[in-house]
Amino acid sequence: MNREWMAVTVMMTGVLLTTGCVSSSKYQDALTEADTAREELGKAREQKIAMEQQIRTLKELNVKFSNDANAARDELQRIQHSRDKERGTVEGRTSDLEEKLKGLSVQNRNMRQELKDVKRHNDTLKSMVTRYQKELKDRTHLPSAAVTPSEVPAPAEPSAAAPAAASGVVNINKAPASDLVLILGVSQEEADRIVNNRPYRVKGELVAKNVVPKETFDTIKERITVSQ
Repeated sequence: MNREWMAVTVMMTGVLLTTGCVSSSKYQDALTEADTAREELGKAREQKIAMEQQIRTLKELNVKFSNDANAARDELQRIQHSRDKERGTVEGRTSDLEEKLKGLSVQNRNMRQELKDVKRHNDTLKSMVTRYQKELKDRTHLPSAAVTPSEVPAPAEPSAAAPAAASGVVNINKAPASDLVLILGVSQEEADRIVNNRPYRVKGELVAKNVVPKETFDTIKERITVSQ
């Protein structure tokens, strides 16, 4: 700045010397203008320095904002990846729960059907117990002491509807369906099939003719007969 001022002073002095005659007032005006120019030049330099500082600050802020933006983008990608992974896990768990629910539904239906079968079997057993109790009661109240030998009736021939012999064995070629249900404990449908597929030469024909399942046959085979 001092060099520029000296250069301006020398130039103005040279101009004055060249022109020859310079009044004192003009000289002072020239000095004043030179001081003014020097002050404006100093202000311009200060403004330039301030603007350069502002530019550096803006560049630093720009770098900082860029780093923050990159960090935010990386965090967003991490969150999206975590969300997609969690969504896949939830969908897998939901699928597993749906499969378990289907299995439980099937198991529930099977248990309900089994419960119905058990109730029906229990009802059959209750009917048998009631019938046996009635027969026992009737036999208990039969008059025996007042009967003379001449009044004792001859043993009756077993009818075709007799459900069981003295040993408790049921003739599946003669017993009615109701007795098969009450005594053997088979279902009404199975009893009807037994009656409709008569006669039987051997007990095993119940399975051979698909009249009853083998499980049912294994349960009743010791309590049935086919003898005429």
